[in-house]
Amino acid sequence: QVQLVESGGGLVQPGGSLRLSCAASGSILSIAAMGWYRQAPGNQRELVASITSGGNTNYADSLKGRFTISGDFARNTVWLQMNSLKPEDTAVYYCNADEVLYRTAAVGTDLTDFWGQGTQVTVSS
Repeated sequence: QVQLVESGGGLVQPGGSLRLSCAASGSILSIAAMGWYRQAPGNQRELVASITSGGNTNYADSLKGRFTISGDFARNTVWLQMNSLKPEDTAVYYCNADEVLYRTAAVGTDLTDFWGQGTQVTVSS
């Protein structure tokens, strides 16, 4: 199977910075894209940013300029640098791996998406 492990969340004051990391592990052959989503209480999960294995990035319009996504697909790892954090950035941040091709004992290979368990980011004074 494949696992995504996130780290780097925590409590930060408004205006501060955090860097989230997500590493995918398992019998992975390739990943098409990785990204970060977030979900605040009472809200739907929303895209924060994504990056393809070719290096193309996509950001939520409201976050451009403050958040930067980067990735190393040789290591199946993605990072999210978050600067100038605001209280409204408070949410659980989830890592996503899109179109993961991986080996399975049952069927040889399979292709699907995977999610991490999430990491809490709280922006508060």
